[in-house]
Amino acid sequence: MLAAAHVGEPTRDGRVLETRGAEGGPPYLVEWSDGHTGLIFPGPGAVLRVSSEDEPQEVAEAVAAAPAGSSAAPAAAAHGASGQGSGMPHVREWSVRVSIFENADDTDVRAVLLADAPEHLVATGQSHRSPKDRPVPEIGDEVAVARALRHLADNLLATAERDIEEMTGKDAQVRPT
Repeated sequence: MLAAAHVGEPTRDGRVLETRGAEGGPPYLVEWSDGHTGLIFPGPGAVLRVSSEDEPQEVAEAVAAAPAGSSAAPAAAAHGASGQGSGMPHVREWSVRVSIFENADDTDVRAVLLADAPEHLVATGQSHRSPKDRPVPEIGDEVAVARALRHLADNLLATAERDIEEMTGKDAQVRPT
């Protein structure tokens, strides 16, 4: 799976067709779900989920924030078993991408949870500097980012509640602590 280059764009997923490096290392030839193929070199923070058709073996998985089509620092994960219910550890790495937009006294933030689900959770936060306060952009950033992350956490808890309700058929309430 390859994270989108810009906030709001979908992630790309694909499967590794072959390894072209020494001892199974990069570069990897990947067939993307849109039918395109290309060579990729996993970059910093990238973790590859490896499986075979006979015996799935999860090494790890992740999404890295790298531009689509870039060969400098993308990450890829092959399709495979998740390890759930099989007694194997289930390793995941989720990332949060925070985009900060400043305009005069206003700061708007968009926080996106990049997970292995096809759709990302998105939350926003804002701050407005009072005219009587000194212009210190970092403070506006901190306030707006904190608000966006708090909203993101609330959205994630609400998503978990809905998932529990769908699985159990009963009302669920997940405590935030």
